[in-house]
Amino acid sequence: MAYVDGFVLPIPKRNTKAYRSMARKAGKIWREHGALEYRECMADDVKPGKRTSFPQAVKLKPGEAVWFSWIVYRSRKQRDRVNAKVMKDPRVLRMMKKKMPFDGKRMFWGGFKVAVKL
Repeated sequence: MAYVDGFVLPIPKRNTKAYRSMARKAGKIWREHGALEYRECMADDVKPGKRTSFPQAVKLKPGEAVWFSWIVYRSRKQRDRVNAKVMKDPRVLRMMKKKMPFDGKRMFWGGFKVAVKL
């Protein structure tokens, strides 16, 4: 079964264009190194919950939007190989030196085994 890295982060709406540009570049690099899919999604219908929610998880501030993103790989082993290459890619290293268009301290992510595929 496939393996997925998932990400949730708050993006200031004024930085949407800059984030999309960065994400397009990053996605191309991940795909070049072997990722099967790369998706970046901006929240359209997420509301604060009573106990937890996407907005609460990232401590969403006024003027920000929640983004949910994922990268698909053949397996965790392949993901580890791809990410090792990506993190050494000079284009990514250059991107990481620039000021990010989001607050990385409020971003969260993790790796997931696909349990159901239809």
